[in-house]
Amino acid sequence: MNLKILFILFLMALTTIFILVTVLLTRKEKATPCGVEPQASLKERHNNQSLVFAGLSAKEMVHVIRYLQSHLGLPLVDAFHANPSDNCIYYMDLQLPSKDEVLNFLDHGGTQPTRQALVVVYFGSQSDPNITEYVVGPLPGPTYHQDVTVQKYGGKLPYHSRMVLGNEYEQIEKFLLEKKLPEAPTFLNQVFGHNGSDFEGLTSAPRGFQSGDRATWIALYQNVPGFFLHPVGLELLVDHSSLNVSRWSVPKVFYNGQYYNGLAELERAFLEKRVRVEKIKTVASDGGFSSVNPRVPPMGFGPLPFEPCGPRYSVSNNQVVSSFWSFAFRMDVNMGPCVYDIRFQGHRIVYELSVQDAMSIYGSNSPGGMSTRYMDANFGMGRFTYSLVRGVDCPYSATYLDGVYLIETLTPEVQKNSICLFEENTGAPFRRHFSNLQSLFYGGLPGSALVLRSISTMGNYDYVWDFVFHLNGAIESKVRATGYITSSFLYGDGLDYGNRVADHTLGTIHTHLINYKVDLDIGEKLCLSCSSDSDWGIH
Repeated sequence: MNLKILFILFLMALTTIFILVTVLLTRKEKATPCGVEPQASLKERHNNQSLVFAGLSAKEMVHVIRYLQSHLGLPLVDAFHANPSDNCIYYMDLQLPSKDEVLNFLDHGGTQPTRQALVVVYFGSQSDPNITEYVVGPLPGPTYHQDVTVQKYGGKLPYHSRMVLGNEYEQIEKFLLEKKLPEAPTFLNQVFGHNGSDFEGLTSAPRGFQSGDRATWIALYQNVPGFFLHPVGLELLVDHSSLNVSRWSVPKVFYNGQYYNGLAELERAFLEKRVRVEKIKTVASDGGFSSVNPRVPPMGFGPLPFEPCGPRYSVSNNQVVSSFWSFAFRMDVNMGPCVYDIRFQGHRIVYELSVQDAMSIYGSNSPGGMSTRYMDANFGMGRFTYSLVRGVDCPYSATYLDGVYLIETLTPEVQKNSICLFEENTGAPFRRHFSNLQSLFYGGLPGSALVLRSISTMGNYDYVWDFVFHLNGAIESKVRATGYITSSFLYGDGLDYGNRVADHTLGTIHTHLINYKVDLDIGEKLCLSCSSDSDWGIH
């Protein structure tokens, strides 16, 4: 073959390569259709069976209150204003039907379980004060109420074990300001610059160490935003066990490492110059280093999630449906978020996945810190879920849902936008492979997940609860803790119990325990209760 022919073949090869490269670089991609399953078809998959798990509506709550007011035979005071010696409704929530009843209804066409409410009543105006739990039904028009206290607990519930109501906290504050703090006027004015009226207080829990106790250590802080980081070193033990407020007392006082038998004794010791005084700086009105105000100018908008085809899920009542997942949800007033009847590609894999409690155990060399064992379900992790902020707590494009609660009041409370639902990009490929052996090719799928979120603010802590549903059938439950730490006054050997946060602030050592209930239904019914204190989540 002569050189002329080789040159012509070489030119043809180059021309062919040039044409192929030009076509590859200039061809227009065909538009990808938006979604495999349009919103209309997702909405068709909704059904009313999920309502068996739905939280009580405000209308149902009102009907239950009216029924109890006319059938208990005793006056019920609004808990918001109730004294310890009054009768009042503490809280109301859904009485979940048994699992057997629900599965018979969901899977076998059985009768829909009777819808009922669980109501906890404080009976303080009785010769034998007690706590009683009633099941009230059927809803929406109740005709019966059943006392289930003994059935559930094996006996009566003692009245001293009741939660502290908001009005009782206010009565404690008034009792201290009007009756007890005036016993140490010189000490308060010379050490703190006021008569005790400009403190914030943080209570310990539990309220004692043996049955019958109802005494609370109250640590005092400077009254500024983020006061949790500004202890003043003064703590008061308030005995509020009596139903008669006039019989309350302050048997112990703690200041800067020393115990006193009441505020009057502290005042005498101060006048006799027997008190070790630690002067603290008054914090700026915005809280100083505890302020949440920005320290630097805003940097502009950060990255934002984008849904070019709109949401790839649908919500109706308390049911969520997507191409892969479906589940029902509700917010328990005490425990917080609960998810039920979780199905992947139409198959139930979890009957119930729910938060049960968040416990924090503290250590300190001061009485308030060393005696604190918070169990936040007792305070109400569902109750303290507030409106979420778009673009911060959840994406702008998320679907926002309301929560309805009745606790310490006779009026249902609606927390607008306190639950959010969104699909997020996981930031990593769901699956991918680049082949560089023999043939060259790439295949990959973007990772995404459906997220149900709520945030409980438990005093100083904000718990961000996420239930995450992945494309491969994995479910992730996780919680993030943010907000403020709880602190003690730093004195003496305080650094053996934590770390210095500020000149007189000890970040106390503590442990978090997060408990979930996981009721798996894979192949057969199985219940697995899980807790995690290591990675703040279960997978």
